[in-house]
Amino acid sequence: MSVPSGLVIVDKPGGMTSHDVVARIRRLAGTRRVGHAGTLDPMATGVLVVGVEKATRLLGYLALTEKEYAATIRLGQSTSTDDAEGDITSTASAVDVSAAALTGQQLAKAVAGLTGEIQQVPPAVSAIKVDGQRAYRLTRAGAAPELAPRPVTVYEFAVTAVRPANGDGEVAGLVDLDATVRCSSGTYVRALARDLGTAVGTGGHLTRLRRTRVGGYGVDQAHTLDQLAENFEVLPLAQAASAAFPGRQLTADEARRLAHGGRLAAAAGTDVAAGAGVAGVANPAAVTDPRSPTAAYAPDGTLIALLTEESGQARPLVVFA
Repeated sequence: MSVPSGLVIVDKPGGMTSHDVVARIRRLAGTRRVGHAGTLDPMATGVLVVGVEKATRLLGYLALTEKEYAATIRLGQSTSTDDAEGDITSTASAVDVSAAALTGQQLAKAVAGLTGEIQQVPPAVSAIKVDGQRAYRLTRAGAAPELAPRPVTVYEFAVTAVRPANGDGEVAGLVDLDATVRCSSGTYVRALARDLGTAVGTGGHLTRLRRTRVGGYGVDQAHTLDQLAENFEVLPLAQAASAAFPGRQLTADEARRLAHGGRLAAAAGTDVAAGAGVAGVANPAAVTDPRSPTAAYAPDGTLIALLTEESGQARPLVVFA
């Protein structure tokens, strides 16, 4: 039996690795040709974009799209992993935390300093490679590497609520912030929590993270693993591409040429539009960055290829036909 190609938008539960989710989808889909477009830490929940069969070839491009999160940051404690999974390494006094949280101007200034194009040092417990080894392995072996800062973009960092961290066994005076974060690929929300705590002088770490969007795919489109076990279906390739990339409609002759790896003349501006290419789909969240690939569709709506334009020509990055 042939396995359909497409994307599965999974609402990842807490406590599972992204690899665990991929393993589950492999069993449900009946194929090993499955991958995902951007890791979520085990603690995190929410949107994990999984590709099946030919759709795995979309994943490298989807991993570069903008992401959105709902997060809770605890001020007053730092941890070894910058999130609630690690050991507590320091705790600020209740007076210091209350002053930081209640001084709205100080908090706003710290948040503003972590918004826009910034240089971010990844967490020591991360999958960044150092001399061919994962940083988290080196850290756990007692040889934590010094990670270089990397450029990332935080398009939005909005604090939506501030409250005392109440709960059994909680240290008095800790403060929780709820925040919405919209950022580029490669941004660690854990590191934002750490750096916010540093900026206000209390220390901080991430206690909750839910990814609500990856590119054009929102949590409202996501299915739990239990739902997928009952009714497994994929988002077909053409629809999947239309939600993420600007589109270009091809003539039959152009579609044939592109399917064989040929090049086309660059499209006129009016020929490419966000979400164009699939009947009934016009997604304004589709990428419109001129450096983004363009999804090219045959006259019948079939996805033929992802294109990039250079020197007046459009060449295929990956061909699906």
